[in-house]
Amino acid sequence: MSNASSPAIPPGSAAISAEALAAAAERRTRDTAPQLTAAQLAVERERRQRFRRLLDPGIIRPNTRQQAMSSLKTLLTISENILREPDNEKYQQFKPTNTMIKRELVDRKGALEYAIELGFKPEVINFQPYYTFHRRHFEDLQIGSIILKEYLAIENEKEERIALAKKNEKAAHDAIAEKVKLAFMDDRKAKLVRDQIEREQRVGRAEAAARRATIEAEKAARLAALAAEVDMPGSGHTISGAGDLPEEEMVHEDIDEEPEDPLEHKNC
Repeated sequence: MSNASSPAIPPGSAAISAEALAAAAERRTRDTAPQLTAAQLAVERERRQRFRRLLDPGIIRPNTRQQAMSSLKTLLTISENILREPDNEKYQQFKPTNTMIKRELVDRKGALEYAIELGFKPEVINFQPYYTFHRRHFEDLQIGSIILKEYLAIENEKEERIALAKKNEKAAHDAIAEKVKLAFMDDRKAKLVRDQIEREQRVGRAEAAARRATIEAEKAARLAALAAEVDMPGSGHTISGAGDLPEEEMVHEDIDEEPEDPLEHKNC
């Protein structure tokens, strides 16, 4: 019954599991640090201080910041390669004549001394110079790698803060510039509006004056026309109408008329 309910185990899985367990146990044995005594803690603290002094002022002060940071990253890469693959022989040594190694470790002041403190010792193999890592310095390699990580983490955080501060400063500067630009544009728009209003007011006043002048001219013209059409009393006529005849006609009219003879009326 129990055999029927238990899951099937694929072939070869037991061997794989055993190898995985053995590798895990080896890693735990290597990575798990035992409890240190006070004397051992003092020794480790002295090691840390020695690495810190080799780093600063050893590497940091005599080189530019960019050069020092590049060398520290190279040292950390070498250390992490060995810590990650301690049995890989290609990570156990480096040639000082290599272009990158020469630039980052040999030519940079203090960098090669730090590598020697990590556990690399100079050797000559087949008439070629090498620096080879010695396994008895594995603890030194671990401590030196930790110091490198700590310093690089602090410096990276500083760089991020500086970059953020510069970014914020630039954003604030851009915001101020944009605000000034908008204020200038607003002032310019306000001036254009004011100028437009003043032009419209001047045009309106001119048009109003022209309309008043036109109205006055038309009014004067109408009054003049009315004055020309209307005859006013006392323009040379008399009440009897004699004033309409010339004086000479009036004299002849008096001469031609003879007085009526009263006798003629009597005889009749």
